[in-house]
Amino acid sequence: MHLLLPAAGVGKRMGGDRNKLLLPLRGEPLFAWTLKAAEAASSIGWIGIIGQPVDFPDFESMLSKLQLTKSVNFIQGGSTRQESVYNGLQALPDDAEAVLIHDGARCLATAGLFNRCATALESCDGLIAAVPVKDTIKVVGDAGIVKDTPDRSALWAAQTPQGFKVQQLKECHDQGKSLGWEVTDDAALFERCGLPVKIVEGEETNLKITTPVDLAIAEFILQRRIDQTP
Repeated sequence: MHLLLPAAGVGKRMGGDRNKLLLPLRGEPLFAWTLKAAEAASSIGWIGIIGQPVDFPDFESMLSKLQLTKSVNFIQGGSTRQESVYNGLQALPDDAEAVLIHDGARCLATAGLFNRCATALESCDGLIAAVPVKDTIKVVGDAGIVKDTPDRSALWAAQTPQGFKVQQLKECHDQGKSLGWEVTDDAALFERCGLPVKIVEGEETNLKITTPVDLAIAEFILQRRIDQTP
């Protein structure tokens, strides 16, 4: 299975001016935890890191310490996540039939989640990891007035990995580019093209590190995992 890791952002909500994936988390760069999970996933054989050239020296230094056994390739990202994934798809090997796409900032995803998504992709064309929404969601209109309360039982919070057959996803990206679609994840492109997207049960701990509070929560989760390791 081929894996693309978008890692081109700055992370302004972290309050910094550098790539948040280089921030320390339990003595290692945040991104290192993502890569270690990918290394531990038996289904993953090829890794593409989509980033900005300014970060590549730091990524290379990190990789030299991790000593991964799998092929790791650097791909220049774009100005948006959508552009970055588009670039990543073009850089896949010619024989790539299926791909998982996982946000580098979701550093708590487990090898088991990668493997479950890879297995599920054998029997569908598109999927996302997701978890059921626990909170009541409100649709809010102008002046902060609640317009609607959707049925929570039908709502899921999307995560990554998201997985797709490569050719179909390339065609969706091409269509989105030509029509000027702007989406926040690849599943949305699949949906707009009328293609089905399957849900794979995600992990409650698979949060995206966006704010300093998220980083503190990640520290706690990793400590719990270490404490529970025999």
